[in-house]
This record gives sequence, structure tokens and C-alpha cells, in this order.
Amino acid sequence: MATPVKVYGPPMSTAVSRVLACLYEKNVEFELISINMSKGEHKKPEFLKLQPFGQVPAFEDESISIFESRAICRYICDKYADKGNKGLYGTNPLAKASIDQWIEAEGQSFNPPSSTLVFQLAFAPRMNIKQDKVVIRQNEEKLSKVLDIYEKRLGEARFLAGDEFSLADLSHLPNTQYLVSGTDKGNLFTSRENVGRWWDEISSRDSWKKVVDLQKGA
Repeated sequence: MATPVKVYGPPMSTAVSRVLACLYEKNVEFELISINMSKGEHKKPEFLKLQPFGQVPAFEDESISIFESRAICRYICDKYADKGNKGLYGTNPLAKASIDQWIEAEGQSFNPPSSTLVFQLAFAPRMNIKQDKVVIRQNEEKLSKVLDIYEKRLGEARFLAGDEFSLADLSHLPNTQYLVSGTDKGNLFTSRENVGRWWDEISSRDSWKKVVDLQKGA
């Protein structure tokens, strides 16, 4: 029987890996379909029907298609509420609101500087693109300010949205993995007691270990 859930894109992509981690947390079987971005496959008409902006991931579940990784993760949690980690996106309106506010913080405050650093420090060297030291310094400062807020929050709660691991934490995994494991900026996280404890805990989850294994095999 064909797997109804299909994820299009390379596991090295931070947005793709976010969706894969969610699927693993929810124990939802899926098919990962490779998209060769260096050959422009993400700009071909058949792919643009799934993702009109020509970015990854694209996501299909039977007859529906969705784009944007955070929206995909919310859909997976709601559609497959009875599978896997049932509390990943909360089980009541207040829990969901708490998770959503930290997902928004990730998307608006954490992601811009951390994504810039991931590109400058992890991807630019592989692509023979010259690193911009000014941009690196500016975004390191921005990320430090965000992590200071996280440090305070994680001194009050085990995880960002409370005492249970949730989509709020999961959403931070991809960029942080690159920065901690593939750059010299891991100390931004590990030098902060609460952030470092939090990172050790969320990155050791089986779901994320499976994603990292996929990336290593890509």
C-alpha cells in the first residue's frame, strides 16, 4: 500500500528536517522524495503546483498539498492527533496558545539571525561563497539577545511552552543543530546553563536522531 504522506526536499534543508522530526514524533509513515535543488528541480512546473514559491519542503497527504514547514507541522499534529506524541501541539486551547507564541518567537525572532548564521558559517564555505564578517557579527549579536530571553524562560520551565516537549522546541532543532555541530558558534547555546540543558535534552530525542541519520546518509 502506498504511503499517503509525501515530503519533497533534501533532509539537509532546515525546513524539511523540521517536518521530518514532526513526522517521526507522531509516528506517521512517510515517503521522502528527493528534490535536486542544484539542478533547479524546485523551480519546475510540476513542483510549483505543490509549492508555488519554489521552496522546500512541499508536502502531500493523499489529495491535499501544503507548504511552509511550521504550517505542515501543525497540520500533522491535528490530522494525526491520536498517533505518537499526542501532546506535541497541546491538548487544550491554552496549551496550544502557549506553543504557538513560542513558534511565532522562533519564526520571527530566532529564525532570522540563526538562519543567516547557518548560511554564512555552514553553507557559504561549501558553496564557495565569501563569508560576510559584518553580517556574521551583527546576527550573532541579535541571536545572543534572543537566547538571553530563552535563558530566562528556560529557568522557569523545562521547555519553552511548559514542562512538556512540544512543537515550540522542535521548531528550533534544525538551525541549532547546524550552529552547535557545524560551526564555531555552538557556545552561544552551550555557554548558557538553561539553554544548554534544553538543547541537550531536545537534541537527544529519538525523532531528531533519526533526522540527523537521514542527513548523514544524504
